[in-house]
Amino acid sequence: MTPVRALLNLRSLRWKIVLLVGLACTAMALTVGVLVHESTLRRSMHEGAGKALAALDPVVREGTTTQPTALPDVLLRQVRRDGTATLYDNRPPAPVFWAARTQDGQLYATRVDMTADLLTRQALDRHMWKYSLLTLGIVVPVAVLATELPARRLRRVARTARRITAGDLDARTETSRGGVDEIGEIGAVVDSMADSLQQRIATEQRFTADVAHELRTPLMGLVTSAGLLPEGEVTDMVRDRIGVLRDLIEDLLEISRLDAGAEEAQFRPVVLAELVRESVARTGTTARVTADEPAVADTDPRRLDRIVANLAVNAHRHGAGPVEITVSGRTITVRDHGPGFPADLLADGPQRFRTGSAERGRGHGLGLTIASGQAAVIGAALSFANHPEDGGAVATLRLPAECRGASGVSGTSGT
Repeated sequence: MTPVRALLNLRSLRWKIVLLVGLACTAMALTVGVLVHESTLRRSMHEGAGKALAALDPVVREGTTTQPTALPDVLLRQVRRDGTATLYDNRPPAPVFWAARTQDGQLYATRVDMTADLLTRQALDRHMWKYSLLTLGIVVPVAVLATELPARRLRRVARTARRITAGDLDARTETSRGGVDEIGEIGAVVDSMADSLQQRIATEQRFTADVAHELRTPLMGLVTSAGLLPEGEVTDMVRDRIGVLRDLIEDLLEISRLDAGAEEAQFRPVVLAELVRESVARTGTTARVTADEPAVADTDPRRLDRIVANLAVNAHRHGAGPVEITVSGRTITVRDHGPGFPADLLADGPQRFRTGSAERGRGHGLGLTIASGQAAVIGAALSFANHPEDGGAVATLRLPAECRGASGVSGTSGT
């Protein structure tokens, strides 16, 4: 995932952290705002009542009475009950604080204008909202920037894990150099896992190569001894099994070289259709080769021949005829009409010494493994699928080099 796509991924850990920080800041701002508002309101009401009562004393001394109809009903009931009462009235046109008292059967009342106090509290509320939003506008971008480094380190760990999954065992996260934290621990575990996996695979590769090399010497003795046997049915069976064993050892040696990365491609222009026909002919099998257009590709002919031959032999050995090979530009498709590739091969790719289901025939399961390895050497992509309509296995080889038209190449022929 690119950095831009990672930034826009609203379901990422970064945005969850930013959302949590934003919610925490909002909750804190609301809590502080409500507390300040309530505290200011209580202080204002207390001071307003004090001002109204202070203003009432001169009215009582002067004897200026007030008609009951001029007072709010709530204040009138309170003063008749308690003798002295105050009331905040914020009805238009302006907020006022009433104070009333009954003395010697007379009703005295006054009111204090609270407009200035109301404007002060409203201004305080606006400032709290404004600066809370300003603070939130600063904290959220800072949180986004603060989460960039851990998010980048996590993406590096994910990229490294994907590279290891794809077969790059030299990939390392190197995230633990910035300090020991949770992300560093994850990166260290991934690196340790890659080291262990690389060591085990290297051990397996050395074992395979050593076994194949050690078997070559007794195999040569068997080949020589078989040549000295008298002709007969038993001798033919022995020679046939020795031939199978020789092919197996050669395949193991080839796989060990591919695993070790010791193979290097020698590129040169190749007429694809001609090479495919010759490769099929050397296998001794039959296949219908179709070339949509004459094409030449820069590739390694020996390795391409090995790939095509293995695919053709695999189609005949594990599938069913007719086998059809199509050359279209840089793409070579080999299809049979058998039961198709097994599900585990389609999911995980070719596995050595595994031939899939029993109906696909017998074999060592090395042909497709070698074809995939040789395809990687020449930079080609080899994929496996089953035909969606008629069934049958379909192997598709896509060469990376650009092809150019070539004259003198026939369109269709049978081999």
